[in-house]
Amino acid sequence: MPHAIWKGAISFGLVYVPVALYPASEESGIDFDWLDKRTHDPVGYKRINKRTGTEMKSEDIVKGIKQDNGDYVILGEDEIREAYPKSMQTIAIEAFVKAGEISFTQLERPYFTAPVGKGDKVYALLREAMREAGVIGIARVVLHTKERLAALIPDDEVLMLNTIRWASEIRPRDALEFPPAGKGKLKEAELKMARQLIGDMTSPWKPEAYEDKFTAAIHALAAQRVKAGDTEKVTPVETDEVPSASNVVDLTELLRRSLDTRKPPATAARKAAAGNGDGKGHAGDGAKAKGAAAKRAPRKGAAGRAVSAGGAAKKASRQRAA
Repeated sequence: MPHAIWKGAISFGLVYVPVALYPASEESGIDFDWLDKRTHDPVGYKRINKRTGTEMKSEDIVKGIKQDNGDYVILGEDEIREAYPKSMQTIAIEAFVKAGEISFTQLERPYFTAPVGKGDKVYALLREAMREAGVIGIARVVLHTKERLAALIPDDEVLMLNTIRWASEIRPRDALEFPPAGKGKLKEAELKMARQLIGDMTSPWKPEAYEDKFTAAIHALAAQRVKAGDTEKVTPVETDEVPSASNVVDLTELLRRSLDTRKPPATAARKAAAGNGDGKGHAGDGAKAKGAAAKRAPRKGAAGRAVSAGGAAKKASRQRAA
């Protein structure tokens, strides 16, 4: 059973899908260890005071942010933890977009999301609705103490979460020179041959047909050395609860309320007037409708995200009890 690196919930509108997050990729390259050339002793990393050259203890190290004038802002672990977005355990979908709108340049690392608790039904609901609409979800999530932008992508039976680089992390192209877009000075005969070659090389995508040949060659070389007895002895050196998401209840009601919160006030007012039965409405009905819509709207935090999964579920339970 793979180890979950994160547990929380996917949120869209007022609906919460309890999920666990699992890595969907792994490094397959050669992991070289550092050794002392003279003694073949392991070489490790040490925390060194750059001024004195002395080794530091972990408890004596704090985190600082360097300012333009050279000064540092020192932050303690508790301060950093309190400053994290309140949705640390939420994959908060902010919008749905067509998959083709996301550039490959922005994609970073894939993860599997898997339903936990009683989240199977709402997990499948979100996945199939997204698949039918042909969209992916753009969400925010906090992973490893950093807020990340991510794409939630339906892939067969799985909702994949692929982290996305922020726009500010993509370097501008202005400093580089490229041929102008378009055919330009290209000859038609050259284009014709290039199209033919591309056509001949085009085939269905089969990821299993590709492998890391460099890693295979290094492993083969190492195996030859082992067979020949050409190895060295290295003496090792000894070295020194996530909140669970609430169960989703009364799914139809949560979906209806999510839709209502996105309707403009005029629509809510017309709906309230229609509910009077005489088709005319009364003075103050529009204000009441706006007030009701405001009560239904999720509370927002500093980053503009909805309330936590637990808060939404408790609120729904109180309303049902009333």
